[in-house]
Amino acid sequence: QVQLVESGGGLVQAGGSLRLSCSASGQAFNKYAMGWFRQAPGKEREFVAAINWSDSITYYADSVKGRFTISRDNAKKMVYLQMNRLKAEDTAVYYCAAGMYSGSPDLYRYWGQGTQVTVSS
Repeated sequence: QVQLVESGGGLVQAGGSLRLSCSASGQAFNKYAMGWFRQAPGKEREFVAAINWSDSITYYADSVKGRFTISRDNAKKMVYLQMNRLKAEDTAVYYCAAGMYSGSPDLYRYWGQGTQVTVSS
C-alpha cells in the first residue's frame, strides 16, 4: 500500500516556474515507477512524465519535454516535478501516481488527491 500527497501547486504567470512535490508513505514506494498526470476541466487525464524505480530512466509527454523535469528521492520517499517556462495550456490539476513505468494511467495503482496549477497568460 502506498499513500501519495501532492503539494506545490498554485497560481503563476506564463513563463514562470513551479515545483510540485509528492510525498509517499508505505514500505513499497521504491518498488514502483512514479508518474505525473494532469487533468484540465472538460478533458481526460493525460500523461505528463514518469520515472522508473531506480531514477535512471525518465519519460515525458511531447508537450512538456524540455520544460519539465521529473525526479525522485527514494530515501525521502519523494517525487518532484520541476515545471519551467509554464504556459496557459499547462493549467490543470496535477496528480502523482505509483505503478508500472508507463504513460498510461491504467497501469498506475496508487494516486494522490491532486494539486491545482493555474498559469495566467
